[in-house]
Amino acid sequence: MKQLNSLLSFLLMAVFVSACGAPATPTVNAVDVQNTAMAAALTLVAQTQAAIPTATPLPPTETPTATLAPTDTPLALPTLAATFTPIAQVPQTTVDPCATRVLAASPKGRETIINIVNTVRAQVTVSLYLNETASWGECGYRSYILGPHDNVVITDLVQGCYNLWAFNSDAKNLVNASGGGCINNPDKWTFEISLDKIKFSGP
Repeated sequence: MKQLNSLLSFLLMAVFVSACGAPATPTVNAVDVQNTAMAAALTLVAQTQAAIPTATPLPPTETPTATLAPTDTPLALPTLAATFTPIAQVPQTTVDPCATRVLAASPKGRETIINIVNTVRAQVTVSLYLNETASWGECGYRSYILGPHDNVVITDLVQGCYNLWAFNSDAKNLVNASGGGCINNPDKWTFEISLDKIKFSGP
């Protein structure tokens, strides 16, 4: 404790002595002044630079796009000019005269004999058709009605190709038959009718 008091006393005396003495004239070095000024200026620049806020990029802004409002008006469709090309008139085909012709009572051509035989136990209707003959141009239909197991011999027909159809409406002996053949001589030729076919045979 004594030492501390001694030390404090000594320091107080030193302060009084130095205060009473003449102030010392400071010596100024020009280089030190220049260095001090330079340091102060650099410090000021550094502090100013540090005070500037850092530039942060701005967030991108959305560019507004024009959105068209929906409309109920339908778009106009292009109209096509319709052009019509007239179609040339097709001449009507002439109707085959043999399709509706009744065979003449005495057709022209070389004569022959035809025998039509009904083998069925019922009456039948027979339609006989002569295809057009090359030499004479004869053609057409004839019809005959034959009783059960009946026949007809025709002597006024000519040589050529014939088609025959036989039919009836008898429920027990229903006939729906067809057949044909070509005749090339004057002898007797036979067409034999059954329920479902017509058999052709020569002399």
